[in-house]
Amino acid sequence: MRIGQIHPAAGSTRPAKRRGKGAASGLGGTAGKGHKGHKARSGGSIPSWFEGGQMPIQRRLPKRGFKNPGRVEYQVVNLGQLAGAAAAERVDRAWLETRRLVRRRGPIKLLGTGEIKVALTVQVDAASASARKAIEAAGGKVETPGLRAKA
Repeated sequence: MRIGQIHPAAGSTRPAKRRGKGAASGLGGTAGKGHKGHKARSGGSIPSWFEGGQMPIQRRLPKRGFKNPGRVEYQVVNLGQLAGAAAAERVDRAWLETRRLVRRRGPIKLLGTGEIKVALTVQVDAASASARKAIEAAGGKVETPGLRAKA
């Protein structure tokens, strides 16, 4: 057997339509594209977003809201989640990631929900006033190095 002798199985393919090859082909003249108009031309396809000339949906719907480009999206950690830390332990991003309290990149903010009884050194990007007060009352301290501006 040679490469030139290989053929698809009988009945598995059908011949291509020979468009524009005369009246007897059944697809002569207009080649199945109807008469004139945009879709009869070469390259004449209508884009998927075109709505037949009616007012498009993105212009019918009103503009709503405001998206602040300078907003800082914090990952939130509550005080109660730090209960597993040993006394005098340093809680930073690495510590939070190993316990899966923080899962993605970006700044971390400590909030004051929950209680803390051991003195910790917490290094986060931001902390609420109640969280800062609770940690300092337990004998610890909060370090916030400050956020860098977006480039």
